[in-house]
Amino acid sequence: MKNPDLVYDRVNGAKAIAWDTCHKIYILMDSEQVELMRGYGYDPLITADQMSADEMFEVVEDWYETSCSLRFIEAVSTNDIDPNLGFESLISQFDEEEVSV
Repeated sequence: MKNPDLVYDRVNGAKAIAWDTCHKIYILMDSEQVELMRGYGYDPLITADQMSADEMFEVVEDWYETSCSLRFIEAVSTNDIDPNLGFESLISQFDEEEVSV
């Protein structure tokens, strides 16, 4: 996994992690995002009350390894002015793909 320290840092301060079981992995930084993802039907969704940061990081690593090639990890915080500004790309799609020259 590219940027494991950055991913761990965000997981360490997160309220939850969520995965669409295909390629979208989110680290949810506040309670509002947790409730939004629940409303969107994300399952699995694991909260910091259910697991330690170390355990959640291991789960994110597992999800990432089993995701399809379109995989990415984003930390998401609520931004009331512009919701798009609440997304922080930790590992973008195709970040780890080999480039042929």
